[in-house]
Amino acid sequence: MHVACGFLGLSMVFNSSFLYLSTVLIWGTTFYAIHFQLGEVSPVVSVMWRFLLAAAALFAWIAVKRLPCRFSAVQHGWIALQGLLLFSINYVLVYHATEHLTSGLVAVVFAGVVGMNILNGAIFLGKKVSGLVALGALLGTVGLALVFLPEVRSATANPEILPAIALALVSTLCASLGNIISARNQAERMPVLQCNAFGMFYGAAATYVYMLFTDIPLDFSFEPSYIYSLLYLALFGSVLAFGAYLSLVGKVGADRAGYATVMFPLVALGISTIFEEYHWPIEAIFGVMLVLLGNILVLNKNLLKQPKNRP
Repeated sequence: MHVACGFLGLSMVFNSSFLYLSTVLIWGTTFYAIHFQLGEVSPVVSVMWRFLLAAAALFAWIAVKRLPCRFSAVQHGWIALQGLLLFSINYVLVYHATEHLTSGLVAVVFAGVVGMNILNGAIFLGKKVSGLVALGALLGTVGLALVFLPEVRSATANPEILPAIALALVSTLCASLGNIISARNQAERMPVLQCNAFGMFYGAAATYVYMLFTDIPLDFSFEPSYIYSLLYLALFGSVLAFGAYLSLVGKVGADRAGYATVMFPLVALGISTIFEEYHWPIEAIFGVMLVLLGNILVLNKNLLKQPKNRP
């Protein structure tokens, strides 16, 4: 019995490790891929195509595997809310922010989702916030301010910088709320794969409705760079990465799973350094260090340690 429990615990750790690494590596590259979606086609339309394609791929997989796909009207309401926050508003704002910021800097803003997850968990799930968590959130906030200090200084030359930072912050808040709803849905035994399929469809539908009300034309680009990046963002950045991340949320909680968003900005900043000629001012170096330290304090328990009260 003890041996069986040991193997079960070890498999859970390896499974969580795989989910974590997959999320970090895939999402760390998607922020750069978004740049190839900008230009000829409106960012809003690109978001709609991305999640419509991702939803189609998931529904095809569900059909092949004959997975159960029935939800009540109330459950569909929660899935639709998750889709609106995670697969519509969140990414529409991200794409707009990426028009004026390097992909690495947008990814750094997302490191703040860890603190937001814990704050929203306290508000909506009744979780207590310790003094250490408050200190970590403060350090993370100061770190983000330092990372963007050079950008803020250049705001007089480019007035679009500050609104872009604001969009990225609101996007992060939407992502955090979507994480909390996903955790709630999984606690109600709603399967991640099917929820993601319907959520991405609802997100794409909501984005299309927004396009109708704002007279944004339904465009598409047949440039290879646009098509390849769209396929990568839909299949890897959406289907695989969200499946891995939200499964991790269900296994270790939204707060610990959020640690992935601390690490993938480092991958994104590395890509920005190589391909977007991002230069590291001294403030940004110290800022990233504070963001990491703040989030380590917030997540002061082992990421992959399973809570004792979980079945």
